[in-house]
Amino acid sequence: MRGFKPISISLSPNVEKDDIQVVFDLLKKPFIWKNGETIENLENEFKKYLNIKNVFSFNSGRSAFLAILKSLNLGQGSEVLIQSFTCNAAVNPIIWAGYKPIYVDVDENDFNINVGDLNSKITPKTKAIVVQHTFGIPAKIEEILKICKEKNLILIEDCAHCLGAEYQGKKLGTFGKAAFFSFSRDKVISSIYGGIAVINDEILAENLKKYHESLDFPSNAWIFQQLIHPLVLNYLILPIYGFLSLGKLLLIVFQNLNILSKAVHWKEKIGQMPPYFPKKLPNALAVLALNQFKKLDKFNKHREKIAEIYFQELQGSGFILPEKKSGQIFLRFALKHPNAHKIIKMAWAKNILLGDWYTAPIAPDDTKPEKLCYSKNNCETAEKLSKITFNLPTHINISEETTKSIIQFIKKYD
Repeated sequence: MRGFKPISISLSPNVEKDDIQVVFDLLKKPFIWKNGETIENLENEFKKYLNIKNVFSFNSGRSAFLAILKSLNLGQGSEVLIQSFTCNAAVNPIIWAGYKPIYVDVDENDFNINVGDLNSKITPKTKAIVVQHTFGIPAKIEEILKICKEKNLILIEDCAHCLGAEYQGKKLGTFGKAAFFSFSRDKVISSIYGGIAVINDEILAENLKKYHESLDFPSNAWIFQQLIHPLVLNYLILPIYGFLSLGKLLLIVFQNLNILSKAVHWKEKIGQMPPYFPKKLPNALAVLALNQFKKLDKFNKHREKIAEIYFQELQGSGFILPEKKSGQIFLRFALKHPNAHKIIKMAWAKNILLGDWYTAPIAPDDTKPEKLCYSKNNCETAEKLSKITFNLPTHINISEETTKSIIQFIKKYD
């Protein structure tokens, strides 16, 4: 159906020519990879954008979340409520901090935490609630804030999917005591790895500052591994991805040889922490993140335009479309269909790499749920959604023409 280069939803999707040039420039200057002024520049830009005083950068969203949890000093064994239909990267920091994740089911319409189930899961041991804005769709913040106030609970926003999204005209990430953002390879902006913690409480900010200062930067070898990721993907792997599956095989080989990093380390699938977490955000990745952050509005407007095409062309089809909410962004365009898993596999076979967020209540689907304190039938709606949900790309490298070819393909399974 297509040439060798695939339609991709997750293989460095945000990368443009200027990002590639930034990488080449950085490779010539290893002396600025670790510490440098761009770290502070990025943090200051986030402060201005969110109108928040306290911002700290880390080498991943997981590191940022772990730093928040450690700095809260909730007490060993405290319960932290978190939605299912999520990634193990959002759960593991709770375990690494010495707390217990308690899973809350989701609403079928918006993939976000179900307020009724949330209320039923609160116990005397509950200390915090993590609210994920899935796919960039705002959760029911007003209702959740009311519960937090009544029960004296801490609200932490998981903003890995929603940079730039708003709720009632206010930026997501500014409602709770703390929030964290991710700059992973397939997020709203990307530096391959990276993240930010945003703090709305002065005592917590002071604790987190001390924690942040105690951390090291990642090694130069790890930084180099992230810098070459977009180059290897765009110049070597993607151009031959569909040619006898050579690109796909090469990606697997490079990851197994640790030349390229994986989005999720094998240890995370069993609740263990890889050695490169938690660390500070190195200057080299801050340069990449800042370059992408300057393009945030362009990225999100493009996502909105592509999402509108999906809405128009798939209206009245057999696919259940996502809920439209004011202020949302469309990190991915999530669809529901009884044959979702079959559609994903058939698309992959045709070099159209549709998204599989999430084919398990705790993704990826080879995660060992028991190691992350999840039991089968714990969250029935999330388990149902994991069987019927797949997602379409909206990133800056998806053109209107490509969008329509994706639509044409999936309509065969309508």
